[in-house]
Amino acid sequence: MNVRRSLIVICFLATALVKAEITLPGIFTDAMVLQRQTDVLLYGWAEPNEEFTVFTSWNDVTINVKTGNDAKWEVTVQTPKAGGPYEITFKGGANEITLKDVLIGEVWLCSGQSNMEWSANSKIVNRDFEIENANYPNIRLFSITKRTSKYPQEDVSGTWRACTPESMQDFSAVAYFFARKLQKELNMPIGLIDNAWGATSAEVWTPASVFEAHPQLAEAQKKVKPNKWVTTEKSVLYNGLVAPLTKFKIGGTIWYQGESNTANAESYQNLFTNMITSWRNEWNNDFPFYYVQIAPYKYDDEFAGGIVRDQQRRALSLKNTGMAMTSDICTIEDIHPLNKQDVGLRLANIALKDHFGELQGQEVYGPLYKSSVVNGNQVEVHFSHADGLYNKGNKIALFELSNKKGEWFPAKAKLKNGTVIVRAKEVQKPTAVRYAWRSTDIATLFNSVGLPASTFKSERLN
Repeated sequence: MNVRRSLIVICFLATALVKAEITLPGIFTDAMVLQRQTDVLLYGWAEPNEEFTVFTSWNDVTINVKTGNDAKWEVTVQTPKAGGPYEITFKGGANEITLKDVLIGEVWLCSGQSNMEWSANSKIVNRDFEIENANYPNIRLFSITKRTSKYPQEDVSGTWRACTPESMQDFSAVAYFFARKLQKELNMPIGLIDNAWGATSAEVWTPASVFEAHPQLAEAQKKVKPNKWVTTEKSVLYNGLVAPLTKFKIGGTIWYQGESNTANAESYQNLFTNMITSWRNEWNNDFPFYYVQIAPYKYDDEFAGGIVRDQQRRALSLKNTGMAMTSDICTIEDIHPLNKQDVGLRLANIALKDHFGELQGQEVYGPLYKSSVVNGNQVEVHFSHADGLYNKGNKIALFELSNKKGEWFPAKAKLKNGTVIVRAKEVQKPTAVRYAWRSTDIATLFNSVGLPASTFKSERLN
């Protein structure tokens, strides 16, 4: 009996010792990047009510920490200007963890479906050259292991790696080119967190609270067809791949998704803006959210692609968002355009101008619909971001006008002093105008910096 009791005591002590070890979330590893000049939360687990210390080398400060009854701990530290490398040491009674080669800079989340997930190894323009020259030790890459969950999780799995030809080739190509441009202009470390998953609809990235508040979005989600690459169940990727990051400070998000929502295209703006807002609420941070407008493609539905593009345009009404247009760098035969360089560059230029205050005087958007005025049987269409507006080709195509019955007819259009004047012989009293509305319509209107005009449909004009 005494031997048995001794064994029980030994097992108990061994278990207690294991529990006492400080544990960090998977996002905290060597070679990580922390967001610069802000309050950053360090957090994790240990024995309930355990006391230990956290040391940050950038300010030579040691902080005393104590876990709660729930075995969780967190401490806020102030990060300096961009730089490094630094170390963070967590020292307790049972173990000591030192994170080495920690950089301070800009941290961006890179999310969406396959066009964001798409890597150089998946085939991009100039693949071999881009891989061979991807030596950027101050760009750090974190790929999250794919996980789904019915409930919000607290941790993810992955490892931070410096950008090298070996690590870059399996990482998001769009995100890499985005970071490369940022680092060139800002000259600071850039950290990228990639949780993109191919074929996903926006619903799987949206927390359950959104569907509870907007039941019509749950109803619209039923139109999304199951696929063999990922579940279509609402919220499961938010729970598994986004919720665990919401304590980790980020500078912003880039997003490339929408193709899988052509099944319920009309609800995309409502869903997308609520998704963005929910993420910002969970981070308690109105961070910039820049996204890619999906490219023209031969979808099964004649208009679904155009509807999603217009819904994405309308989502720009949400503050601190930006959209990169791509209709000039695609082919309607391939849902995965190979030119990821220009996609990343356009996202980076938006971030540099709108968020970082760089590139002043440079246009970073294509022409966006602004307003329409009916003048007799004609409609005058005005665009923003339209300096030097011109058309590629002899005739301006892809405009349509609707009559009072809501019937649409192809229209003739001409440019006059930066305004597009549209008319159709079948429509004497126009009620609306739209442009590049079909899924396969590739814009021919451009501004002076060569960026294409966005698909649009006006509100009812009279």
